[in-house]
Amino acid sequence: MSGPDERIVAVRALIAEQDPAGAPAGVAGWLRRLCTAAARAVPASGVGVSVMSEEGMRGVAAVSDPASETLEELQFSLGEGPCIDAFASRRAVLEPDLGNGASARWLAYAPAARAQGVGAVFAFPLQVGAARLGVMDIYRHTPGPLSHESLAQALTFAEVAVETLLDAQSHAVLGQAAEGLDDALESQYVIYQAQGMTMVDLRVPLADALARLRAHAYAQDRPLQEIARDIVAGRLRLTPDPS
Repeated sequence: MSGPDERIVAVRALIAEQDPAGAPAGVAGWLRRLCTAAARAVPASGVGVSVMSEEGMRGVAAVSDPASETLEELQFSLGEGPCIDAFASRRAVLEPDLGNGASARWLAYAPAARAQGVGAVFAFPLQVGAARLGVMDIYRHTPGPLSHESLAQALTFAEVAVETLLDAQSHAVLGQAAEGLDDALESQYVIYQAQGMTMVDLRVPLADALARLRAHAYAQDRPLQEIARDIVAGRLRLTPDPS
């Protein structure tokens, strides 16, 4: 079996070989290639990388396919899921069967993910020391655990993702997101704006305002960021609960 350094070299080579259609330049493009390579190597139906911070910032940085982007955003809209748990606990969350008791853990996320055709999901925190950067999620249509080899591959891809994010941030302007990750965090700024506006309109605490936004997004079956954009643009205004 190859050692850690050999695995990293092999994974970087796999990433460099990828040329997904429409991949952007810079760190976002490399992460897109990483997701595509990971989906093929593990193998998986989809892979996503989301950047997150302890201050609450979160956004989808790259995905292997559109379905994975929907699944990544689903967790942020609902405020629960393996990605959220992996980041908070600093430990991998491995759920081999979303239909076997997972609904008790994620009341909204598990059935919603199953409805999207997901049978298993595996979330790996992207961190080094005390620094937490985000999470890499691996989705599979068919329930079942990762093999030892697939788990090793996933961990190696996560390690390379950490190196990629750290390198990008080292070249960024102090206090700003790394170039290429701005779009990933833009939606979070909009959500914060909408949260504040809803707090004022409904005269509720900030946390309750976010809960109302999530509930509206869930009821309308729309991404949270779309609801937030409508509120900020003045196209939507939530009204107080009659009760």
